[in-house]
Parts: sequence; C-alpha cells; structure tokens
Amino acid sequence: MAYPGAQVTVSAEIGGLIQRMLVEEKAPVTMGQLIAEIKVDEQKAALAEAKARIAEIDAELRLDQLELKRNKDLLDQSVASREEFDRAQRNFDVATAQRQTALATVKRLEATVTKSEVRAPIDGVILNRYAQAGEMADVGTRLVTIGDTNRVRVEAEVDEFDAGRVHVGQAVAITAEGYSGQSWRGTVEEIPDAVADKNLRPQDPGRPTDARVLRVKIRFQEPTPLKLGQRVELEIKQN
Repeated sequence: MAYPGAQVTVSAEIGGLIQRMLVEEKAPVTMGQLIAEIKVDEQKAALAEAKARIAEIDAELRLDQLELKRNKDLLDQSVASREEFDRAQRNFDVATAQRQTALATVKRLEATVTKSEVRAPIDGVILNRYAQAGEMADVGTRLVTIGDTNRVRVEAEVDEFDAGRVHVGQAVAITAEGYSGQSWRGTVEEIPDAVADKNLRPQDPGRPTDARVLRVKIRFQEPTPLKLGQRVELEIKQN
C-alpha cells in the first residue's frame, strides 16, 4: 500500500464533456502536469467578454475621474453648481460599481476554467485510468488514480493472539510469489491501537477464521520491484 497522500484518485471538479485525456495507465506524471481537460468553450468566451468589459469600464472611469475633478475645482471656485458635481460623482460611483461586478464575473469564470484543467496533485505513476475523451463527466467523476511508487509500505494482518509479540522497530523479512529466491528487509513502522476484521483467509486451517487482526504497517529498508496491491509473505523477527 502507499503512504497516506502517496496514492490519490483524481476526480472532475466540474461537469461537462471530457475534451482530452492526456495520460495512459503506467505513465509517469509530475505534480502540476495537465492530465485531462473538461470542455468549457462557453465559459472561456464569457471570460473574454468580461475582461473586455473591464477594459471599457476602466476607460470610462478615467474620463469620469477627470470630470469629477473638474467639477470639484469649479465648485470650489463657485463656478459650477452642486448638482453638476453630484452628477459627476454619481457617474464615477456607478462606473466603479460596474467594474466590481465585472471583476467578480471574471474571477468566477476564471475559477471554472481553472477547474476544467485537471492536473496531477503529486508526482507518481498512473495506476488506473477510468475515463476516456468524449465521455461526459459529472462533478466527482473519477478520472485517474496516481500513486507514488517510491513511497510504498506493507500492511500486514497480525492475528490478535500475536499482538503482544509485535513492536515498532522489529526487523521483517519480505518475500513474494514470482520472485523466487529473493527477499527484502523491512521494519515495523506503525502499530494501530485497535484490532480490525480479517481480510485474508488464514493458510493454517487450525487458525480461527473469525479472529481479529492488527493492521501493522511495515516500511521497506531497500528498493523493491513489488507493485502496489501485491500480496507478500512476512516473517517478523523475534528479538
């Protein structure tokens, strides 16, 4: 199994047509790499319009600000009326409010466009790819699972009867089918505070099948060719 945070399932944050899937299973990826894209052409067009509207309002604001200053100077000189100054102030305030509204629209659309670009949250390898380009995705639709295969450890089921014989730091010998004559060194890294139901059937028919187990975590002390999810056999050394 992977360490917490070293295996992540990436899902769509917005719904829509999957425009592109840019990775295949077993492909390496780096954090921030674009791995999929949801089609948001309408939102992109609306974003361009909103940005253009801000540019127009900025031009209006520059003129309104000049007009406001001119009326203020004339009012101070008792040349312009208070009504003319108030009208200039109102025009400036309206344009300012319009800019704030347009800016909020830009931020909202930018957030949608950003979510349409699905990026890898960690370095790793594509373990599973669940979607294809051309499919429709809902919010939460699974796209890929990424695992950092350099950060894996073993989750071992230790019978509750043996719980008192296991402690952090114990040496472990690890073997696996398909790797005849090979073994790897490990160390007990984490022991939970509670027992859990057994997932694996005991090989010893004399062992009760309803026994509870400790899900002990064991880290490797050296690189291995083992894959995520692969079953292994362990020998926890007794000191």
